Amino acid sequence: MSVASEIKIDIAEQFQHLPHAPIVEAVIEVRTRAEAPLEEASMRSQLESKLPDYRFLDSQRAFQHELKVEPGQKPKQNLRDLGWRRMRFQSADQLHVVRFNRDGFVFSRLRPYEKWEQLRGEGMRLWQSYSELIRPTEVQRLGLRFINRIELPPQELRFEDYIQPAPQPPNTLDLPFRAFLHHDTLAVPGHPYAINVIRTIQHPQNPGTQWIAVILDIDVFTLRAFEYRQDVLEQRLAEMRWLKNKVFFGSITQKALEKFQQ
Repeated sequence: MSVASEIKIDIAEQFQHLPHAPIVEAVIEVRTRAEAPLEEASMRSQLESKLPDYRFLDSQRAFQHELKVEPGQKPKQNLRDLGWRRMRFQSADQLHVVRFNRDGFVFSRLRPYEKWEQLRGEGMRLWQSYSELIRPTEVQRLGLRFINRIELPPQELRFEDYIQPAPQPPNTLDLPFRAFLHHDTLAVPGHPYAINVIRTIQHPQNPGTQWIAVILDIDVFTLRAFEYRQDVLEQRLAEMRWLKNKVFFGSITQKALEKFQQ
């Protein structure tokens, strides 16, 4: 295998807008370490004050269960509260869910997806509200993930008409697929990124539904930690979005593209 040359990332490149993009969830993740003390009640109160357009959903705590056994004695159990681990908030329209973790932040936009500017703008607004409270100095991992669901009518179960490369049965047996799972991890020469690309089948979830779907899950992420600066974080998100778009448009066929334009 030859060594690939450095990839030129062009964040100014324009991509075709798809009115019916198959995105069911878009996620921005910032994994970091809080430098400020994180007390649950105070954190919730401050977040509710900063985000009046979001409502609190729930909070999760962690516990450690210890069992001590000594010869001739009854086992002794100890349950230790390790404190809160995450809080979830949801927007009034239920399209945005944000998770504030002790070790980071996860923002999700659910279907219908609008456009990148909306996702980035809202995600960064929420992140900055949180970063003011936790005062991070380093980002351990930055992730940008898009989960796409391409529905196929039962009479058109030809995966090669919608995704590329499509799964192929053995050359000696032309058999139909009941399921498939294809997972690639791609390097990005010259840049501190990698990309997970997963293709799989999703069978009907509800009785009476005959549609089968192909899931195209694209996750772009950083490979090493970097000093936290908001301008650097946003520049990396822009580069990661370019990579995501290149993978997406390079993974679908013209027929699929026409389907998403209708």
